[in-house]
Amino acid sequence: MREPGAGDRDRRPRGTLSAAGRGARVPGAHPHHRRRDRLARPGADLDQERPLRADRTSDDDADRTTHDDTDRANDDDIEDLLRRHAPQVLGALVRRYGHFDPAEDAVQEALIAAAAQWPEDGVPENPRGWLIRVASRRLTDRMRSDEARRRREETVAALTPADAFVAPPPGEGPTGQGGRAPSEDDTLTLLFLCCHPALTPAAQIALTLRAVGGLTTAEIARAHLVEEATMAQRISRAKRAVRGAEFRRPEPEDRDRRLAAVLQVLYLIFNEGYTATAGPDLHRTDLAREAIRLTRSVRRLLPHEGRVTGLLALMVLTEARTPARTGPDGELVPLDEQDRALWDRTAIAEGTALAEEALAQGPAGDYQLQAAIAALHDEAGRAEDTDWPQILALYELLVHRTPDPAAALGRAVAVAMVHGPHAGLVEVDALAGASGGHYRLDAVRAHLLERAGDRTAARTAYLAAADGTLSEPEARYLRARADRLAL
Repeated sequence: MREPGAGDRDRRPRGTLSAAGRGARVPGAHPHHRRRDRLARPGADLDQERPLRADRTSDDDADRTTHDDTDRANDDDIEDLLRRHAPQVLGALVRRYGHFDPAEDAVQEALIAAAAQWPEDGVPENPRGWLIRVASRRLTDRMRSDEARRRREETVAALTPADAFVAPPPGEGPTGQGGRAPSEDDTLTLLFLCCHPALTPAAQIALTLRAVGGLTTAEIARAHLVEEATMAQRISRAKRAVRGAEFRRPEPEDRDRRLAAVLQVLYLIFNEGYTATAGPDLHRTDLAREAIRLTRSVRRLLPHEGRVTGLLALMVLTEARTPARTGPDGELVPLDEQDRALWDRTAIAEGTALAEEALAQGPAGDYQLQAAIAALHDEAGRAEDTDWPQILALYELLVHRTPDPAAALGRAVAVAMVHGPHAGLVEVDALAGASGGHYRLDAVRAHLLERAGDRTAARTAYLAAADGTLSEPEARYLRARADRLAL
């Protein structure tokens, strides 16, 4: 495979880098009874189901590619491959060189080069090694431009074992070789670095979504309802703030302080994957599965932490419905109309067990309560079998814990299902100021107005919601509901 040229740098790849059962009722919850940047929790979605919102090789190995046309990946396959390897490559460079900001730039250049070359030349046999080699060369080129850095590089090179660049991928080599082949990749360490206490919570989330989650700056800006330029500045400042920070797993006391931010970041990555904020696709499988994978990694580190177990349960239970969320033509199918035979029952069993375990691991927090709500939805064989009184009781506890408009909107849906659409509309109208006119509020209002028999007002609300979303599948669904009411 040829070495990328300077002209490849402007060919930026499309989209690259840019988931409690009935027996687990909460004590004290009567059966009839944080503000974040966007509305995205269970019950707040159109279908009432959205969750509350590297390897080393030699140059020869890295150059070997599969040139047979049958082996060439299409653009989507390459995009998925690059997104999966990006945080591992970045982690490898940060661990090796200790410079987060220039390492991230070098990785981006390597990804751009790969997106330009691989569709033509074929995917390397060791794509991660190829990316590490190219990114390392780009980074060392930059380091050589500074005399002091060049001297440091020469010193490090003199002390580096000759086989350091041909060590096996994480977990694939023999043990006892100086830790050059750790049992898992650097992604989790990178995750905690991005949640460094020197950063504000907003900066932690933005940096992790960029470096670990693989979202573009534009996608992160949309998720936080800010301008893209503002988010770019926030990410740039965050990278400068962690420059020089030691690349290692945090000590227990430091780890606990960072955990809340880590979980929120994983939560937002899953949200973006489960229901994309914009674009032609409702679901970004790569992001949702990556969020679940990373959350499993955190749980292996903290197996008795109820918040982690609850978040994993919520993700698994929510992702289990994915096969039924879209129709043959990619159209959105709301929760109460889904073919539940398509739901992943194995995942539901796992998620329910995790939700019950989470509730037993300590006081019920936000993630544990959301997981319990998701489990109640998933265990219902038919929409009409859903235990809405218990769901409402769980939402009462949730909104008591957090002033999040998304949780309040989910509660409004539950109120409507227990006490009727007019009662739900009263709750929705009371949320109008707190939600800032979010399109999801209009969507829920439209649904309740339709159930109440006010077809004209429902159609107006559906169209307002359609105009407010950047997701094409959601917009098509909302306009279809409006058109049906016009007949």
